[in-house]
Amino acid sequence: MSATHPPCAASRTLGADLGERTRATRGYAGLVPGEWFEWEWDETLFAGAAAFYDRGRLPNAPGLAAAFNDTFGLDGQGRLLDVGSGPGTVTLPLAGLFREVVGVDADTEMIREARRLAAKRGVMNASWVHRRAEELPADLGRFNVITFAASFHWMNRPLVAGIVREMLERPDGAVVHVDNRHQDGLAPADDLPPAPTERIAELRRSYLGENRRAGQGIRNSSPGDEAAVFRAAGFAGPELVVVPDGRTIIRSADDLVAETFSLSASAPHLFGERLSQFERDLRRLLADASPNGAFAVRLPDNELKIWRNATP
Repeated sequence: MSATHPPCAASRTLGADLGERTRATRGYAGLVPGEWFEWEWDETLFAGAAAFYDRGRLPNAPGLAAAFNDTFGLDGQGRLLDVGSGPGTVTLPLAGLFREVVGVDADTEMIREARRLAAKRGVMNASWVHRRAEELPADLGRFNVITFAASFHWMNRPLVAGIVREMLERPDGAVVHVDNRHQDGLAPADDLPPAPTERIAELRRSYLGENRRAGQGIRNSSPGDEAAVFRAAGFAGPELVVVPDGRTIIRSADDLVAETFSLSASAPHLFGERLSQFERDLRRLLADASPNGAFAVRLPDNELKIWRNATP
């Protein structure tokens, strides 16, 4: 969707309903500032982050494409839709399994970077659409597999789940949530220091305040009822497929700077004229944490959560 388009009425209504249910569950007095259902998307959410994303974000398990192939018996003739694709983090590795892959993202810079990476990697069967998920199906047709990876929580989930259900090929189409657990709680190797995640967060807070920024707003929480949302939209599941990893990778200071700027809570636009100063302070922090500039992380398994139509 064009960044100048307002959210649709259905999106606002469903978001309000979700908020009311959450208030009723928690009790309004127990809510923290910046609850997810109070937050509204805007075009600056990842402004400036796209150039850092491919380097900064940690890789998925090397067997990801094989797991898709084995799970769905792909023959190279189907279609994949990746919703909230970013620069093609999942779209591009899976492109060889399908006749056509389509990445949809609300950020123009992410779409531009996806096109650049596709050309660099020689992926010829990918197309990229600048649009919000809430404005699908956008005449894109039907798909054998529809993926979400680190994106669904940013969307009006009931609305989007209902839309993509109608975009699946019948009877065997499936929605897959690619779990990004590999970005949380990584176990470090013993011989190198881990990334100083909490110190980086403290530095961010010293510049941007205690609340987590998200575009022009704040968002200190995320929804956690994904299964209920999919089931309410008419899906059955999830089927779980574990994709083993366990590698130890070495991250440089440049990698961790890129990771920091790839995140919505520390996207470059948030720092304004202080961006260069923040980067200097970040690099000093990293040099103090590891004088040789190397950090180790161990990558846990990926998990695919597969949802199918309850009434195929």
